[in-house]
Amino acid sequence: MSFGLFEGIALKGLHALDAENAHRLTVLALRSGLLSAPKVPKDERLALTLWDLKFPNPLGMAAGFDKNAEVPDALLKLGFGFTEVGSVTPQPQPGNPRPRVFRLHADEGVINRYGFNNDGHAAMRQRLANRKTSSGIVGINVGANKDAADRIADYVSGITEFADLASYFTVNISSPNTPGLRDLQARSALADLLSAVTSARDACTDRIGRQVPLLLKIAPDVVADDLKDIVEEVLDKKVDGLIVSNTTIGRQGLSGKGPHQEGGGLSGRPLFRKSTIVLARARKLAGPDLPIVGVGGIDSAETAWTKITAGADLLQLYSSMVFKGPSLISEILSGLADRLDQHGLTSLRAARDTELEAWASEEL
Repeated sequence: MSFGLFEGIALKGLHALDAENAHRLTVLALRSGLLSAPKVPKDERLALTLWDLKFPNPLGMAAGFDKNAEVPDALLKLGFGFTEVGSVTPQPQPGNPRPRVFRLHADEGVINRYGFNNDGHAAMRQRLANRKTSSGIVGINVGANKDAADRIADYVSGITEFADLASYFTVNISSPNTPGLRDLQARSALADLLSAVTSARDACTDRIGRQVPLLLKIAPDVVADDLKDIVEEVLDKKVDGLIVSNTTIGRQGLSGKGPHQEGGGLSGRPLFRKSTIVLARARKLAGPDLPIVGVGGIDSAETAWTKITAGADLLQLYSSMVFKGPSLISEILSGLADRLDQHGLTSLRAARDTELEAWASEEL
């Protein structure tokens, strides 16, 4: 049986299950080594170095899939250039009541309202410390407990707890499923948060012998003035990069089929246009030097290439794997290499920003 046929049968079986149960089964399959993908050909033109980290390719697994750092190495073996675990909060929390994740098959989108369900710092630390290898780039996405009296202190706690284990940190203030969390994107609150987490990171530098890159993940629903404020604070506080974007609370462009009115954040194909416009606008505001990770609706080599031409250095996906399976990784990376051939380019950096103005001028 061909891999493609087997993958199609497996996806149909998973889609017959509740979405959260299917996700759990996928994680268990990765843990047991039962999930594989076509071999990803290595192409040095797809490699890049940022923050003294060498990424073998630009495609990563976004946070939310491996919430508790159960399978980072299994994901890297599938062909991802890096992976991001979390979001993780200081104390374990159950998240929101089930059902809390919904597939939109007609739109190839997903709505989730998980609410930062995770096992907490101690459990994740033990799993990461017990990895059989320290190779591969594994970022840690840190968040705050829902009932935290001091949310900034929760983020600082995450930085301090994992500084010796994280390839990079993502500060997640953009989930729509923790009440009030997105308020931290407001300029005064963001300034306080970024000052606190960069100070915590810097305080760990001498102890661990390196400075861990610090990235900020933002929502796609920010208005123009707020995006300008966010980017200015990122530059002022010398944050190392942006991730654009998290899920959207909007429902534009949906077919109306399936559970499209469920509350939560929308990801997948319907997020592509909005997240790409915000990505391009963030790149214009930030200038050429700040690394930006493009996320939202990447489900093909074409959409991956578009994110790069709109201003992304690195890419992440998650929801499209729900519909297309792990063979998508090889498909995207091979397609990116083909596009370099077509355009006569020797690196993805040479393609970055070539459609920046067009995407930045699109109306949301």
